[in-house]
Amino acid sequence: MAIFNKQDSELRDILLKGSYITKEDAAAAEKALKADGGGLFEYLISEELLTSDLIGQAVAEHYKLPYLDLNSNPPSSENVLKLEEEVAKSLRVVLYKEDDKSVTVATDSPANPELKTTLATLFPKKKLNIGYSLSQDIDDIFTNYRKPLETRFSQIIEKKGRIAPEIIDEIFLDAHTFKASDIHFEPQREVVIVRFRVDGVLQEAGRIEKRYYENIINRVKVEGHMRIDQHLEAQDGSMHYEKDDVSFDVRVSIVPTVEGEKIVLRILSSYVKGFSLEDLGLSPDNQSLLKNAGHKPFGMVLVVGPTGSGKTTTLYSLIRLIKNPGINITTIEDPVEYKMDGVNQIQTNSETNLTFAKGLRSVVRQDPDVILVGEIRDEETAEIAVNAALTGHLLLSTFHANDAATAVPRLLDMNIEPFLLASTLEVVVAQRLVRRTCEHCKRSVVHKASEMQKKFSTAKKYFKGKNITLYEGKGCNVCGNTGYHGRTAIFEIIKVTREMQELIMKSPSALDVWNLAEEQGAKHFFEDGIDKVKAGVTTLDELLRVAPPS
Repeated sequence: MAIFNKQDSELRDILLKGSYITKEDAAAAEKALKADGGGLFEYLISEELLTSDLIGQAVAEHYKLPYLDLNSNPPSSENVLKLEEEVAKSLRVVLYKEDDKSVTVATDSPANPELKTTLATLFPKKKLNIGYSLSQDIDDIFTNYRKPLETRFSQIIEKKGRIAPEIIDEIFLDAHTFKASDIHFEPQREVVIVRFRVDGVLQEAGRIEKRYYENIINRVKVEGHMRIDQHLEAQDGSMHYEKDDVSFDVRVSIVPTVEGEKIVLRILSSYVKGFSLEDLGLSPDNQSLLKNAGHKPFGMVLVVGPTGSGKTTTLYSLIRLIKNPGINITTIEDPVEYKMDGVNQIQTNSETNLTFAKGLRSVVRQDPDVILVGEIRDEETAEIAVNAALTGHLLLSTFHANDAATAVPRLLDMNIEPFLLASTLEVVVAQRLVRRTCEHCKRSVVHKASEMQKKFSTAKKYFKGKNITLYEGKGCNVCGNTGYHGRTAIFEIIKVTREMQELIMKSPSALDVWNLAEEQGAKHFFEDGIDKVKAGVTTLDELLRVAPPS
């Protein structure tokens, strides 16, 4: 059975013909996609065999067309909207620029026979220039066509069709388009406000009249396998959404408020399958440190941070790196957020009394090599986890702590013996998420050193000279005029050295732990973030919001 679909097969053949990849690369890709799923494009990026721009240039070269990088140089909204939405989406074409004599378009389907014919009709007497662009960049540009949710809600209501499912469809498609992590339905006295959490920040997406909300709640409850006759208790559930080529799992939470039942939907994206440690934002040194810990036969790797800081994503990226047919990897989670072939994943269940602690006791008897515990929440789980790491297993887990150093005294407060913790703990990774500067509208901005000094007193330590050039997003349709698009992580990482083991034996404070870690080269969140600010990955204002200097 063929693993590659038609699109992937065409891309493979183009890259092989142009010597961008070898036959061995293609065979490795086919083997990996058979195990993990996904597409060839994502595989090549995640394995760092090619960059997205290099793939775009290779395909453009195959079609003997110029490559138009819509990510770095997006067209204006005015130009995009000159083409009707139906025409643009059916032909997969974007109007890039137009002048008195010529028109330039970008497409990911240059072989479509209708492309030139239709455009010649729309732009008579003008020279037609066609360039190739990546599909994902064209999809980003298509966000220019999306009308406000209220407009689409009113159109659905006017049609008087199946209102609840159609409204939910529109909300899910918008959430997918804008890469929202959560959808909030917040009932007020007369309306229900719909808000998306995009890049960690909530923003209003639309409003629904209260009279239509009961049907929407019932629809969500049915899809989420919850009781539709229960309105006074909190309920949790899960559902799977699939329409056309959009597919994702959803975690559902409903709680009663004074104005009605509030719904929060957490979108569980499958993008983590293609994530590498570099994609997470780890520096080369920290990548090496985490890889070494992941390849050890036993010990404990902890990832700490607040809720929603990407801890599970980091652990699954590490599992993806170490996974092979020769080892048994078992996880126990609440919930299982990312499905991964070749990994035995267990979901906790309060109704059957399958807790982290009880599940972990059973997992240890399943002959595992690597165990992932979704979260260490109590003393019993902590004790079993440490003992599992002590008895020849590599144990990966998350833990709620504000920073890397705090994790050590917090675990000791859970009655873990200092000598056990010292002999099992390998690495503590603390992380927080910052918004990425939008690549579509990024621009350089020169700041005076005196301005920096006003923002934070230790500016001179990190920035030299009178004028400092940094980067920020101007605001565009792709980023919703926020200047940010996507997120990356900033880190604190403590490696447990022999000196650190000796310190842990003395039941140290968080300050004692950090002082020693800093002497051994550990960086504070702010210091890790400053490197990303200088590289234009995020902005100084965003870093100061998330992790001000200590």
